[in-house]
Amino acid sequence: MTVPPVVADSVTALPAEARGAVLVTGSHGGLIAAHYAISAGVRAAIFNDAGRGLDDAGIAGIVALEKAGMAAAAVAHTSARIAVAADTLARGVISFANAKAAALGVSPGMPCREAVGRLAAASMPTGELPAQRESRMVLAPGAAASVPVIGLDSIGGVQPADAGTVLVIGSHGALHGGDPASALPVDAAGAFFHDAGIGCDEAGVSRLPVLDARGIPAATVDYRSARIGDARSIWATGTLSRVNRAAARRGLRIGMRVDEAAAMVASG
Repeated sequence: MTVPPVVADSVTALPAEARGAVLVTGSHGGLIAAHYAISAGVRAAIFNDAGRGLDDAGIAGIVALEKAGMAAAAVAHTSARIAVAADTLARGVISFANAKAAALGVSPGMPCREAVGRLAAASMPTGELPAQRESRMVLAPGAAASVPVIGLDSIGGVQPADAGTVLVIGSHGALHGGDPASALPVDAAGAFFHDAGIGCDEAGVSRLPVLDARGIPAATVDYRSARIGDARSIWATGTLSRVNRAAARRGLRIGMRVDEAAAMVASG
């Protein structure tokens, strides 16, 4: 009996029925997303390519999953809204497939729904991914006149204690399923995300106006300037692509380096 696909806006919170199923997720196809997918025991997976971006980070996890024996692919960020899995399934067009997926007939230009049918024949992966490096780090410790800057490779790592800090998050700047409640689970002093190429319906920056309404300065970094899913990369080389009004009032501007912008927000 064929197991129906699991459609999930984020790979960070998959249901138990994802085990053994084909996953269609709104998440990017980076390395940290691949770790979530293989940990959940999915059979095969389709992600969003997040514009691929610097070092092809938006599909790096799909390449890595091939070595672990998992068939995986991505839809073009211009074909469906990132973080909205139902849209991925309905409108997504495959832009990249690893060799395991290609062997099942998945190829660029194919509708996502057709690719799901082909991936249903995939064998369960038997390999593992290399150990994941620490995905949470202190980028700037803070001082008497500033708050700490915390780096997180995924928004799934945000903790209640992060309220009041500045967060540099490797995740895309899109609302999961378009839900404003998913913008950020804490009231941070400021937040920086990856723009994932901005993409279809400008979904990649949709957190920004929601955070603006909460009074939180927020910005995204250009997908060509830093690797998605990698807070260290965003901190080291990221440049701002969009800023919300709260961030603009603090002096943040498009083209500014993330480390400089974060320091401005952290200092109040």
